[in-house]
Amino acid sequence: MHLKPFLYLKYRVSKKRLRVCVATCNRADYSKLAPIMFGIKSHPEDFELEVVVLGSHLIDDYGNTFRMIEQDDFDIGSKLHTIVRGEDEAAMVESVGLALVKLPDVLQRLRPDILVVHGDRFDALALATAAALMNIRILHLEGGEVSGTIDDSIRHAISKLAHYHACCTRMAEQHLIAMCEDHCRILLAGCPSYDKLLSTHHREDYMDIIKSWLGDKVQERDYIVALQHPVTTDIQHSIKIYGLMLDALLSFNKKTLILFPNIDAGSKEMVRVMRKKGIEQHPNFRAVKHIPFEQFIQLVCHAGCMIGNSSCGVREAGAFGTPVINLGTRQTGRETGENVLHVRDADTQNKIYHALELQFGKRYPCSKIYGDGNAVPRILKFLRTIDLDEPLQKTFCFPPVKDPISQDIDHILETQSALAIDLGGTNLRVAIVCMRGKVVKKYTQPNPKTFEARMHLILKMCTDAMRDAVCLNCRILGVGVSTGGRVNPQEGVVLHSTKLIQEWSSVDLRTPISDALHLPVWVDNDGNCAALAERKFGHGKGVENFVTVITGTGIGGGIIHHNELVHGSTFCAAELGHIMVSLDGPDCSCGSHGCIEAYASGMALQKEAKRLHDEDLLKVEGMDMKLSEPITAAHLISAARMGNSKADAILNKASTALGVGIINILHIVNPSLVILSGVLASYYQAPVQRIISERALLSAQSIKVVTSDLEEPALLGAASMVLDYATRRIY
Repeated sequence: MHLKPFLYLKYRVSKKRLRVCVATCNRADYSKLAPIMFGIKSHPEDFELEVVVLGSHLIDDYGNTFRMIEQDDFDIGSKLHTIVRGEDEAAMVESVGLALVKLPDVLQRLRPDILVVHGDRFDALALATAAALMNIRILHLEGGEVSGTIDDSIRHAISKLAHYHACCTRMAEQHLIAMCEDHCRILLAGCPSYDKLLSTHHREDYMDIIKSWLGDKVQERDYIVALQHPVTTDIQHSIKIYGLMLDALLSFNKKTLILFPNIDAGSKEMVRVMRKKGIEQHPNFRAVKHIPFEQFIQLVCHAGCMIGNSSCGVREAGAFGTPVINLGTRQTGRETGENVLHVRDADTQNKIYHALELQFGKRYPCSKIYGDGNAVPRILKFLRTIDLDEPLQKTFCFPPVKDPISQDIDHILETQSALAIDLGGTNLRVAIVCMRGKVVKKYTQPNPKTFEARMHLILKMCTDAMRDAVCLNCRILGVGVSTGGRVNPQEGVVLHSTKLIQEWSSVDLRTPISDALHLPVWVDNDGNCAALAERKFGHGKGVENFVTVITGTGIGGGIIHHNELVHGSTFCAAELGHIMVSLDGPDCSCGSHGCIEAYASGMALQKEAKRLHDEDLLKVEGMDMKLSEPITAAHLISAARMGNSKADAILNKASTALGVGIINILHIVNPSLVILSGVLASYYQAPVQRIISERALLSAQSIKVVTSDLEEPALLGAASMVLDYATRRIY
């Protein structure tokens, strides 16, 4: 989520506080508006908050939910009774008219600088209409979304009246741009309710809350939450679906918490159906008019399933991985996670019952389609940028944008980002990497020795990075992990690690990181990550077939074939360091001998350098060596360059072994490019190119060898997994 680079919204130079009026109509929109109201209230130096309550908040049959606003310690400036009872189409129209009659006096008295309106309810349309006609600026929350009912028309009508927009998803943002709204006045913030639900859903007293609503015998994930509203464009059909849902729930025989429908036309008939079936007296059911949002979060989070057509099922429930059955057409078009099973043609009890059998008790990966828990800080920052001196008349961006993403590509490249983790033998590194391949911020800590300490540090560093990403206006799409050893990227499991990282075999990295951060996670071998980094940011960009060889402490790499990374049947493809180039060569760390790594790795060269040093054959005249300095491969290279024949012979043998190994690769996969990466790459490039031209098949002799220009291939490769694949729903 991110703030737009406002082209003409300047910070207000005056010290006048912004008078913000928040108008709430029902229990659902208050759950989205309350976090913003708390944020505004906590900054009295910048904002003055006015609260207007209307709609079903003030009706006893719907729980008199205005009391929860008072319990949250907000001063309600005005209470407007705007609902005309009848629960039919005519009553909805009359309610809009009544609100339009009463609102002008309130808005005239409060004189807000800006009115905050949420969503797609008929009450909200009255608010937006009154404010627009009275020249009051409007900030519309959750515009641009699609749900498939009359709500769509109302939502889009409010968007056209609104001056500013705070939307929840990238798709909603693009819809607003396509509707000719000025993209400089659109904030991709995320859903404000996520700020509360992501921070509080891990409450220790959740079982107390569940039992208080469903009884002492109920168990976690062994109950159902049901919430079905009327569809005002097809009332009779939605009443039929409601009855079929109740029949299916009765047959399924699980404890069920069922909430009364909202006040839309058709709700009265739905309540009659519920009472006719004896739901309120049935021992398996608890029928309620209202549940405080904090408790509702716990009930949805720990439910075995949620069923109905509430937007909560396709929005908030996804953040917990709670299975959802969406009935009918009320949410058609909304973005959903894989936790949602659609039963759009819910025409039989048996079909709904079968859906319950499929979904009940499952758990899905947590989805953050609608927010990352940082919407309120973005919205407050957005409000501070509003210039009250600029013309009030809004302008539209005609003609309609056919390719909205291309209009904002620079912004996408700067703000869409990944968390990259590089698990090294010595250090653990985490970085925020943007779509351009720029490391926005990097964190480094010594890698702990034990599994528990290592996982704890990974999660802490990632949490710190997520917090900083908000201030840096970076939208984190997911997490990529680069680690040594053999990795199953499909499951996110490290199968066997290197000797540098102990206690790191058969380890599931994806699940704990995904569960803690509520983000998708990708994991792969560091050699493969280096190849991915080159494909996206380096010399491999636009090259269909190439090989990356890492020449560092060990020898590794990755193979890109037809633009895809080659993993192999048991995930050990591209173990380039363990290609044998001699039948009787030196021992290798893998247990074999004669491997490239045993000749050409930094460890192999260091071993040879120490041997020469111990025999007093390393140092030559003019070579600067301190007594306390540890002997490394760099000393061997320095000695060879200064004329040490023995050091030169060792390096020639290492270069030949590496060159012959790469020739074997060329003859097997026939890439068009070889990229050398790592600390020894610059030394090996020329001799390897020469050996290829001398020893390879004629058709392979012209293949070019280049050294990588990337400073952080492991981090960039880990990030590229996220940036390339984060739009896929299944990972």
